[in-house]
Amino acid sequence: MFKPKRRPAALGSAFTLLIAMSTVASCGAPNAAPAPAATSGSSQSASASATPSVTTETTSPAASPTGSADATELCGPGSAINFDLSAFQASPKIDNKWFPLKPGAQYTTTGTVKTEEGTAERKVVHEVTGLTKTIDGVKTQVMWDRDYADGVLVESELAFFAQTESGTVWLFGEYPEEYENGKFTGAPSTFIHSISEAQAGVAMPGEPKTGTPEYVQAHAPAVDFLDCGNVFKENDRVCVPTGCYDDVLVIDEHNPLEPAVGHQRKYYSAGTGLVKVTAVGGADQETLELVKIEQLTDAQLKEVNQGAMKLDAHAYQVNKTDYAKTPRAEEAAAGTGGY
Repeated sequence: MFKPKRRPAALGSAFTLLIAMSTVASCGAPNAAPAPAATSGSSQSASASATPSVTTETTSPAASPTGSADATELCGPGSAINFDLSAFQASPKIDNKWFPLKPGAQYTTTGTVKTEEGTAERKVVHEVTGLTKTIDGVKTQVMWDRDYADGVLVESELAFFAQTESGTVWLFGEYPEEYENGKFTGAPSTFIHSISEAQAGVAMPGEPKTGTPEYVQAHAPAVDFLDCGNVFKENDRVCVPTGCYDDVLVIDEHNPLEPAVGHQRKYYSAGTGLVKVTAVGGADQETLELVKIEQLTDAQLKEVNQGAMKLDAHAYQVNKTDYAKTPRAEEAAAGTGGY
């Protein structure tokens, strides 16, 4: 599943949506059967708790004073972050059916970003690495995205996901390096859960349903980051270059701190993950569609792991206040059988 950038106004911002490998149905045909689920794929077929809130984990101040001490409803009534360290798996296996992440899965999305300065062609390569990184005691799975504008690299990002036993996928942080004319310029939007008051948030609920409260996808006040998600529609139909999907879940996302930016609509297919992104309102308009799904060979995955490890190592030099306080990323899956 791929992750679209969160701030349409900033061309180099991070993408975090992941899509699990699956056989793609042709347009007009029923959806293909889901691929074997083993990804952090923020999609979970496992059911979440029966509470009306989409953030289904039980608050546990003793287990996580940082995550659960702040009960502020940042995204409106019912959106308090209910974070519980004890709810997460001992090792990452992200198989949420809407947000699956399988090591070695590579997704390519293309589209455009329209701003006052003109229109840029976008291409994002999303790769599920075989790496893990421990954040606040939780072993997360590492996603590596590379974002190109008109063929030139503008962002290279690591994002960290973990799934609870009940199937909810959480985002624990992002390290997005920005580039201008192909040269590194910094990573000012970096945030890591439990450091500098940053809080993990829900990337995908275990059982997303319309009519439930909005939920916080992540909150990092030090970098003015706050994303809110809402289950907007179920059982929609969407056609993109990889095929047509009849079971699409639509999530509406926005940042209350940047109301002028507008909203994003993200379209997820069960067993595949994110297949499309559109913009609603705002001065800048971004659209992205899934154009290619590939399962890397063991040799290719090893190369991806090495590249992501280099980015992880560079982050310790770039962001010594937050990122450098985390343990180094580790290789958990050298082959696609991983995890």
